Amino acid sequence: AELDGYLIPRADEHQGEYVPPSAERLKWLTGFSGSAGVAAITKKRAAVFVDGRYTVQVAQECDRAHFEFPGLARAKLVDWLIDAVPKGGTIGFDPWLHTAGEIARMTVSLNEKGLSLKPVPANLVDRAWGKGRPRPPEAPVVIQPLEFAGQAADEKIAAIQKKLAAERQFAAVLTLPDSIAWLLNIRGSDVPHNPVALAFAIVPATGKVELFIRPAKVSKDVRRSLEKQVRFFEPDAFSDRLTALKKAKRRVRVDRETAAFGITRRLGDKSVSAAADPCLALKAIKNAAEIAGAKAAHLRDGAAVSEFLCWLDGAVAGGSLDEIGAVQKLEEFRRDTGKLKDISFDTISGSGPNGAIVHYRVSEKTNRKLAHGELFLLDSGAQYPDGTTDITRTVAIGKPTAEMRQRFTLVLKGHIAVATACFPKGTRGIDIDPFARRALWAAGLDYDHGTGHGIGSYLSVHEGPQSISRAGMFPLEPGMICSNEPGYYKPGEYGIRIENVVLVTAAETPSGGERAMMEFETLTLAPIDRRLIEKSLLTAEDLTWLDGYHARVFRMLADLVAPATRAWLKAATATL
Repeated sequence: AELDGYLIPRADEHQGEYVPPSAERLKWLTGFSGSAGVAAITKKRAAVFVDGRYTVQVAQECDRAHFEFPGLARAKLVDWLIDAVPKGGTIGFDPWLHTAGEIARMTVSLNEKGLSLKPVPANLVDRAWGKGRPRPPEAPVVIQPLEFAGQAADEKIAAIQKKLAAERQFAAVLTLPDSIAWLLNIRGSDVPHNPVALAFAIVPATGKVELFIRPAKVSKDVRRSLEKQVRFFEPDAFSDRLTALKKAKRRVRVDRETAAFGITRRLGDKSVSAAADPCLALKAIKNAAEIAGAKAAHLRDGAAVSEFLCWLDGAVAGGSLDEIGAVQKLEEFRRDTGKLKDISFDTISGSGPNGAIVHYRVSEKTNRKLAHGELFLLDSGAQYPDGTTDITRTVAIGKPTAEMRQRFTLVLKGHIAVATACFPKGTRGIDIDPFARRALWAAGLDYDHGTGHGIGSYLSVHEGPQSISRAGMFPLEPGMICSNEPGYYKPGEYGIRIENVVLVTAAETPSGGERAMMEFETLTLAPIDRRLIEKSLLTAEDLTWLDGYHARVFRMLADLVAPATRAWLKAATATL
C-alpha cells in the first residue's frame, strides 16, 4: 500500500541511549547526531524533531533547505503530521524501532484526525543505505567479576523469577542491553561509551534464561561460565520464540515503554502482560560492592579531573588552547589512571557561546579557543570496571563578569540545596527538582533540562527508573545513585552547570521527628571554581557545605595527585 509519510527515529531495536553504526539511520539521512530525535518524511515536507537539549545542534547539523525544525523544544510530532499529511493518509514506521507505548499513544492521536500508522517490515532507510551500511557489531562479551558486581547472576535471576511467579507471568522479555548485562553479569562493547552487548533475553519463571545473541560475540570460556544459567540462541530465533509463546497462550511480561512494538505485535494482546522491565528497580539500588566500586571510581576520577583543572589554569594563559585540546588532555589524565575502559559519553567541552548549547558536541567545524573573559563548561565522565562517573565543572577563563558570577552562584545555591536535602521515605525526584531551581526562579531564571539522572554501575551513565526532574515519579531509595546538575544558559554568550554524583542514603530522623528520612552523600570529588562565586549571595549554611566539601576534596585527593597539583588544589579548595 502507498504511504503518505514515514518515521525515522534515532533508536535501534533495543531502545538504548546509544546505537551501533549500523543503526545510525537518523544521522545517515539527516546529519543530526544527537542521542534523541525522530525525523518525519512526507511526499512534500520533512522535519526533524528533538528535545530542548538539541535545539541549537539540530539547526547546525541539518540542512534547512530540506528539513523543518518545527517549534523544536515543545513541538509535537503528531501535530506536524496532522498538518503535513492529508486526511485519510497512512504513515509508515519500522515496528522494531519504536516502543509499543509510543505507537499506542500516537495511534490514538492520529486516528482522531483521520490518519493511520502502518508497520512496514523492511526498513526504507536501510534500502536506500544499501551496501554502504556498516555490519552489525560483534564485539566480544566479557564477564563482570563478582567483586564489582556484588551479586551472582543466579541470585539475580532467582529474584526476577520469584517476581514473575508472584505476578503469575510465564516469562519476561528483556530488550534493554544494560538490563541483560546487569542480570547476567556480562559486559560488552557493541555501542559507544556503554559497556553492553546487543542482545534480547527471555527470562522464564522457572528454568534457564534464553539469550538471543550473535554467536561470534560469545567465546567458549564465557559460554562455559554462563551455561548453568543460560541457553544460547541466534538473534533470528527471537521472533519465532515470541510467536511460539503466543501460540502456547502464555502470559509474557513486556515493558511497553522500552520494548519495541514489533515484540508486542508478535506476542499479540492476549499474551502481553504489560509491566516495567523487572531489572530496572533492582538494578537502580546498588549493593555494597557496587557502592564501594562507585566510591573508588569517583576518587580515582576526582584525582584525574583535578590534575586536568590544574593543568588547564596554566594552559589557558598562552591563549592557544581550544575545546578539542581540552578534551584530549582530560582523557589523557583519565587514561593515566590505568583503569579507564572508555569515556561514559561524548565529552561536552563548550567555551563561551558553545557552553550555552546544553548537549554541545565539539567538532573540527565548531571548535573554539578558550578566550579570556569567557566561561568554559566541561561535562565529562569515565567508565571504569568498578564504576561510572559523570562530572561537570564550569571554569572562568580570565576575569569573569559580575553577571557570570551572580548566575554561577545561583546555580551553586541550587546544587547545594539538593546536596543538603533531607527528605522522607517515599519522596520522588519530582519533589526534589524545585530545590535546585528556587534561587534561579527568585531571579526570574531557569534551565530546560532535568536536575539529575540515575547512573549505572559500569553500565549506562543515564539509568532509570529514578531521576531528579519534572518527570521523576519514581520514589528515591537508599542505594540509588543520581547526578545533581542544575545549570543556567545564556544563548550566544555562555553556559553554567555544576554536576556532582550523589548516593541516596538513610538519614537519622531528627529529634522529635516522625518519619524515616533519607539524604544524599556526594561521591564526586573535584574543586568548584571559587573565582566564580559571589560570596554575598551565599547563606551561612551554603558556606558551611561548600567549605566542608572543599576540605573533603583536599583531604581525599592530596596524596593522589602530583606535588604541583597538590599546591594548586590547596588554593582551589581554600575556605571562602
